Amino acid sequence: QVQLVESGGGLVQAGGSLRLSCTASGLTFSTYAMGWFRQAPGKERAFVAAITRSGGRTYYADSVKGRFTISRDNAENTVYLQMNSLKPEDTAVYYCAAKWVYSTSDYYIDRSDYNYWGQGTQVTVSS
Repeated sequence: QVQLVESGGGLVQAGGSLRLSCTASGLTFSTYAMGWFRQAPGKERAFVAAITRSGGRTYYADSVKGRFTISRDNAENTVYLQMNSLKPEDTAVYYCAAKWVYSTSDYYIDRSDYNYWGQGTQVTVSS
């Protein structure tokens, strides 16, 4: 079956960095667009970043633009989220998601578009 497994979360001070990884199995990774979402306590799950199946196009939420970078390694079936200049408001559980696509140029920002989800990894940023 399809599995998405996130890792790399943890506790970091404001201004610090973390790199999240999400490794997929049970699917042909290169045919899936990928996304990162996050959910803070008491809030809905929100879009963070997305990447096309080829990795050629990316898109970011305004709140993380310039600080976070999404990338992927199709040979390793892994998508990454490099998070720099972290702020306390970045504290959340971070989830990766996968959507099968035919096009190599499409990314998706709506959580309802995605077929598969990981279990999440906690990121806590202290002030």
